[in-house]
Amino acid sequence: MFFKKKKADSLNSMNQENIEEREMIPADTEDFINEMKKRLHNSADLNIKDRPNGITLIFLDSLIDNKMLHGDILACLHDGKVSPDQILKDINVSNVAKYPFIVEAVDTMLKGAVLIHTSGHPCIVSASIGTQEHRSLTRPENESQVLGPQIAFNESLATNISLIRRYLTNPNVCNESFSLGKQTNSGVSILYMKGIADEEMVDRLRERIKNIKVDSVLDSSTLVQLIEDNSYAIFPQMLMTERPDRACSWLLNGKMIVLVDGSVQVIGCPQTFIEFFQSMEDESVRWQIATFLRLMRIFSMIVSIFFTAIYVAALTFHYEIIPQTLLVPLGESRSRVPFPPIIEALLLEAMIELLREAGARLPTKVGQTMGIVGGIVVGTAAVEAGFTSNILIIIIAVSALASFTTPNYMMGNVIRVLRFPLIILAGLWGFYGLMIGFCFLLIHLIRQTSLGTPFLAPFYPPRFADWRDSIIRLPIGFTNLRPLQARPKDRFKYRIRKSNKKE
Repeated sequence: MFFKKKKADSLNSMNQENIEEREMIPADTEDFINEMKKRLHNSADLNIKDRPNGITLIFLDSLIDNKMLHGDILACLHDGKVSPDQILKDINVSNVAKYPFIVEAVDTMLKGAVLIHTSGHPCIVSASIGTQEHRSLTRPENESQVLGPQIAFNESLATNISLIRRYLTNPNVCNESFSLGKQTNSGVSILYMKGIADEEMVDRLRERIKNIKVDSVLDSSTLVQLIEDNSYAIFPQMLMTERPDRACSWLLNGKMIVLVDGSVQVIGCPQTFIEFFQSMEDESVRWQIATFLRLMRIFSMIVSIFFTAIYVAALTFHYEIIPQTLLVPLGESRSRVPFPPIIEALLLEAMIELLREAGARLPTKVGQTMGIVGGIVVGTAAVEAGFTSNILIIIIAVSALASFTTPNYMMGNVIRVLRFPLIILAGLWGFYGLMIGFCFLLIHLIRQTSLGTPFLAPFYPPRFADWRDSIIRLPIGFTNLRPLQARPKDRFKYRIRKSNKKE
């Protein structure tokens, strides 16, 4: 009984808080002005304009367009006494609404609306005339390519949605809007194709976004960590892109995309592990070239993760696998090095990461120069001082170059980090340690899911129909099926018809 009573008291207090939050707008103009000043703590940019006919306008100077205020709001208001319903008809602004609660009035004003209050009416008319300040459309910075569209998203949510709709002039493109963040009220939109996307997966994504209770969501990279299946995993389970063409291809395959106001990155889900090594340029080149590029990226990933660890294991425990012709130059190269292979490899890897991080944080011109000159100077000085062997310098350089072939920045960071624990395992237990690390990674990947679907699909579980556009890419005529991972309602992109034979 005690717990039931306590629960009932808490529910009553929550209901009371909700009633207080949804306080009605006062009918008296002076009371309404005082309430708005109190809610906004008498901010310096709060502007109040009184009209002689009992109309009061309240807005924030920093958020509205003054030309629209004078041309579309003030010019449309009559001098005689009018009602809120009449104001709704007279104002020539697309986004106009009437609200009876204080909290709704404050929210709309903070999003760039002007509030129109008429004396004697317990409601306001909200007209959205916010400034549309955003960057012009530019080329993609992190996903550059030679062929295909050369345009990227910017920080404006409305602009990003318009880019999607320009690519997909289809009424089945559905857009659902949310507000996230107790302090920021950031705009978030889910886009999907009606009739192709699976409704159950859309509901799952929708519920995850609705259940987020945080103070702020300022970027897509923050939101993706809140909605992915396992936020503790090192591997990202959802892809982010700055390319509208790639986001549209996800929608056409039955997937969903999530856009955040103020972010240039768009989240796509569900995704598979192999999609992190695919690029939109693969669709623009011949299928033989696309297959070669994908195989090269997978090979580069393996080299970047395991190459240095194999060197450490071979020199520490398994000299018998090194060819005899290589033993003499290898021994001469390591004769002056005072450290064991594991310490030598870890120190050099750490130096390479320091150079890479410093080059990324410095201004562009200085960063490029510092990265090239610093790598040459440090590498040459380290070999001449006997700090490391020249063969390990080559191995570390090849591993670093191989990590740059990954088209996705997030997966590239994962590859960089995984090298260190594998080097330690190889230095402690040789190839047995490497096998332990490989098995751990494989089991970890098998257990991961993306929006409830297998992360290693189409290889585990095996879905042979999806192999035609995974590591390899068959000709366009053979990729007419949408991937099974997204569970699309309509599996066929198009029907293959036999063309007439040429005479």
